[in-house]
Amino acid sequence: MNSFETTVEKSRIRYHDVPGSGSPLLFIHGLGCASSFDYPRIASDPALLGRRMLLVDLLGSGFSDRPAGFGYTVEDHARTVVALARHLSFASLDLFGHSMGGAVAIVAAGLLRDRVRHLVLGEPNLDPGGGVGSRRIAAMSEAEYVAHGHADLVRASWSEGNGTWAAPLSISSPQAVHRAATSLVAGSRPPWREQLYALPMPRVVICGEASLPNADTERLPLADVKVAVVPAAGHAMAWQNPSGLALALQRALA
Repeated sequence: MNSFETTVEKSRIRYHDVPGSGSPLLFIHGLGCASSFDYPRIASDPALLGRRMLLVDLLGSGFSDRPAGFGYTVEDHARTVVALARHLSFASLDLFGHSMGGAVAIVAAGLLRDRVRHLVLGEPNLDPGGGVGSRRIAAMSEAEYVAHGHADLVRASWSEGNGTWAAPLSISSPQAVHRAATSLVAGSRPPWREQLYALPMPRVVICGEASLPNADTERLPLADVKVAVVPAAGHAMAWQNPSGLALALQRALA
């Protein structure tokens, strides 16, 4: 595993660098998740064979450090992704962001601009208000969430059979999760949706079949954002149909 020292308390962001050729594909995970946990099966799928890929754990998640003074907002995370891309001197790259990571990828693409060849998003946060999980977290104060809310959420996720979230969530920084959830609920100005529409590179949003109907399947193409559907999957598409997600990524990046 590789690491990059950020300017935030000299904390390190860690990532798997899967060797390959062409423009690298950088994976950005969702709230309480970790790319090192979510995406190895995607990166090893035959559909993406031979492509260089970076599986990045955002600060506060997975193997990366947990600096107490970091804001953990969507914009904060995007700036660390941009710093990593610039540190690695990527002349071009592709971005994939899932859920919260989709909003992070949108902001990062806006900062990197011409370096990003393709922007691919898996059911991204586009509007203020967050999702069910982030609203549940943000409804508590940070002190309450750190004291008991995080542990309660991990236990509830295990009991509900959602181990693919409970496992990485259990090792995530509670402060990081709460601050990121609060950022998702608050949204941004301009909204991430408007930022997405204004970006110049090819853009694709991937939805899980079980998440349909979704108004964005008709709304996004009107803004020249393509939509793809992964069959036999919902929001957790990387776990529910990894081969289907890998194939959708291959087609989006073609």
